[in-house]
Amino acid sequence: MTLTQFYRFAVVAGFAAVVRFVAVAGFVIIAASLADPAGANAQSIDEARTDFEEGRFLEAADLASAVGTSEGYALAAQSLAVYGHHVATEEDRNGILERAIEYGEEAVRIDSTNSEAYFQSAHAVGRYAQSIGKLTAFRRGLAGRARDLLETALTISPDFAEAHMALGGWHADIARAGRVARFLYKGNRKNAVIHYERALELAPDSKVVLFEYALRLPYLDREDGRARATKMLSKAAELPTRDAYEEFIQQGVLETLAELEDGG
Repeated sequence: MTLTQFYRFAVVAGFAAVVRFVAVAGFVIIAASLADPAGANAQSIDEARTDFEEGRFLEAADLASAVGTSEGYALAAQSLAVYGHHVATEEDRNGILERAIEYGEEAVRIDSTNSEAYFQSAHAVGRYAQSIGKLTAFRRGLAGRARDLLETALTISPDFAEAHMALGGWHADIARAGRVARFLYKGNRKNAVIHYERALELAPDSKVVLFEYALRLPYLDREDGRARATKMLSKAAELPTRDAYEEFIQQGVLETLAELEDGG
């Protein structure tokens, strides 16, 4: 073999080895992903949660829903409910919240034992009801639908603090909506207080629980409600803001606190 022939042989052999290595490596990667789909899903959910925490709500919804699990659809519903209520334009809001409702329904369909799925489904329904107005929401039966979802979440997870909080808010809002709403849905101040107090007992340092309870305390407790609400909001304001959603809550806390301190 001449020197030139030897070099040609070495180049061809080396190229073939590289091709074989790439093929084998690619097979190993594909086989690993097929062997551990749960690991890939977990990574996608983690990435979606990071997007949510950093305020990329639409990206979080897309990534979480693509996972195709109850957990993923619940997170997608939450992401769109938060975005629709706090960020979306008036023109886009209802469409986004309708998609949040669809994701919540899918989360429940995939796993009927997932309390978070019921809670986020109720969250989406509630935000949509706020967007379209009380009368329209009542006509469409959304109040009863949200209540049923929250009650199911608590049947599955009796110590679900945020579900107690949301059901407390539901009772308070129905009680304030008028005689017809109270008659139809049986919402009342007593049950509102029971659920709020339970939520506060379970999560005394939750910024959102403190805020939501404080919003309704002046109505629920007409003697000491304003003073108690001011204390709750002051405490909530000092708690750390952990993610983009809590930044919205913090803004609400400070605005409501200022109104109460100004006598509003």
